[in-house]
Order: sequence, then C-alpha cells, then structure tokens
Amino acid sequence: MTALVDGWVMAGRNLRHVARSPEEIVLYFTLPIMFVLVFGYVFGSGMAVPGAGSYREFLLPGVFVMTMLYGLGATASAIAVDAGRGVVDRFRSLPMARSAPLSGRAGADLVRACLEMATLVVCGLLVGWRWREGLLAALAAVALILLLRAALTWVGILLGLLVPNPDTVGVVVFPLAFPLTALSNVFVAPELMPDWLGAVAAWNPLSATVAAVRDLFGNPGVGADSWPARHALLLAIAWPLALIAVAAPAAVRRYQRLGH
Repeated sequence: MTALVDGWVMAGRNLRHVARSPEEIVLYFTLPIMFVLVFGYVFGSGMAVPGAGSYREFLLPGVFVMTMLYGLGATASAIAVDAGRGVVDRFRSLPMARSAPLSGRAGADLVRACLEMATLVVCGLLVGWRWREGLLAALAAVALILLLRAALTWVGILLGLLVPNPDTVGVVVFPLAFPLTALSNVFVAPELMPDWLGAVAAWNPLSATVAAVRDLFGNPGVGADSWPARHALLLAIAWPLALIAVAAPAAVRRYQRLGH
C-alpha cells in the first residue's frame, strides 16, 4: 500500500513538472495532431486498401499506435535527465518505496497517454475516421492501445536508465522506433509486401495491436490470413505483457544499481 501511495505522489510530481513547462504541453499535443493531419492527408488519397474501404480509416489506427510508440522518447528523456542531474540520488535518501520514482513515471505517462489518445480520436473524427462497431468495442480498442503504451513506457524507462546522458536518448530512440514503424502494418498491409518482409511485419508487436484495433473499430485492413492476423487480439495482449515482464524488472534492477 505504501508503494502505491508513494508512486501516486511521484506521478503527481511528474505531472506538475509538465504543467509548469508550457513548451512540453505544446509538443505533447502538437505531435499527435501533426501525425493525424500529415499522414491522413498526405497518404489518405494516394494509396489503396486491400479489398475495399477508405485508406484514411485504414491508416488512423496505425497512427494512434505510432504516436504511442514515439512517446517512449519523452519517457526515456525525462528519466535520463533525472538520473543525470542526481535527482535519483536524492530520491534514494527520502523515506519512500524504492519503486516509487519508476512507478510514478509510468503512472504519469499513462495519464499523458490518455490525453494524447483523446486528442488523436478528436483529430481522427475531424479528418473522416470513424469507429463502426459500437462504443464498447471502441473503448476496448483504446484500452489495447494504452496497454501497449504502458509496455513501451517501461521500455522507455529502461532506456533512460541505460543511456549515459540525456543527449544520447534521441540518438537511441529514433533508430529503434523508425524500423518498428516502417516494418509493420501501420502504413501498408503486410500481404502487399514481399513475402519475407510481410512475415516480419506480421509478427511486429505494433502490427498485432494495429490489426486488433482495426478489427474493434470496424476499420478496413483486417482480412489477412496469416496466423498473426487471425490471432491479432491474443498477440495484442501477449506482446505488451511480455514487454512489461522483461522491461519492468530490468528497469528496477538498473535503478537499484545506479550510483553503486
């Protein structure tokens, strides 16, 4: 119980830090809007979807997930800044649960992800995207996206603890995030790729979540016959849980070793 309370206090500290940095708020909410508008309009009328349907409706679930992926950069940067400035050492001297700084960061980023997701949905509706399977299915899709974000947050925390300084974060995050996005079903259905590349894209953790939420939203692009496509919902739950199971303990161990 103490760990939960301490984690909540640290989450509040992180959220207040964001609220006192207007430039961060502008960046957090401008990036999702730009993703929707740029990709929706640049690609929206220039590509086809297997079978039938609007490419914009095919694309937007992928943009939702892609935004969650790139959010790990902000997580890693914040953790790296705290570690580089010695804030972590001061936290250690306080009478709080050892897990609180990390769980607090994870909680604050999940709150931010909810706000980003709300912004994305509104922007998507404005450019013509719709959910077509009812409100409960749409909420289930949003829950899957946030589950993936929670897993990516722990990956970002681990990266922030591993990099030698905050300036290195961008150098590390982008080369990891860009291939994951490109080699997925965010922009193009895997069945339209060469066979070997399509297989890589189909097993991408991002592809599982994108395929599952397309199905739940009732958007086009869910007709593939591969095993990952047929079991997208299962993989959309299994992949994030596996990432959390690996990244969270590793982040806690790394945090405990800092300064030793």
